[in-house]
Amino acid sequence: MALAGALATAQPSLAQVQQEEPDAMDVARTPLTDLNIVGEDIPEVLVSAAQGPYVSEGLVTCNDIVVQIAAIDQALGPDYDLVGESDTGLSEGKIAQGLVGSLIPFRGIVREVSGAAGDERKLRAAATAGMVRRGYLKGLGQERGCQYPARPKPAPPSE
Repeated sequence: MALAGALATAQPSLAQVQQEEPDAMDVARTPLTDLNIVGEDIPEVLVSAAQGPYVSEGLVTCNDIVVQIAAIDQALGPDYDLVGESDTGLSEGKIAQGLVGSLIPFRGIVREVSGAAGDERKLRAAATAGMVRRGYLKGLGQERGCQYPARPKPAPPSE
């Protein structure tokens, strides 16, 4: 019941760390992000993951694990066991965002001076901690005999 409530109220995070495709708003926001005028807050679930990625306190049932994995999925997007293999990494949004960013002279220096580069490093470190936490939770679920999604997605049967 708690699992159903957590998943029903789950909404995409405004500060989703891994976004599938930059949209027109993201492209337009690139200069503001580089100047550290517009930034992203680190989701609380990732802050907690960075503080204790291997904490198992309070994880009594498989549903407890599922709820925590769902919260991390909201912040990071789907885990690798759900991502399709057809993604090439290139998209119109990513190309446009790179083009707009390249128009800013001395972009790297501007990002360092404005603090945007440091904020991005903190966000990436928190995302890494979230991925570590999610992996730990899925391993814990597998060790306890939980079903997916409290464990890694089973591999498809080989032919």
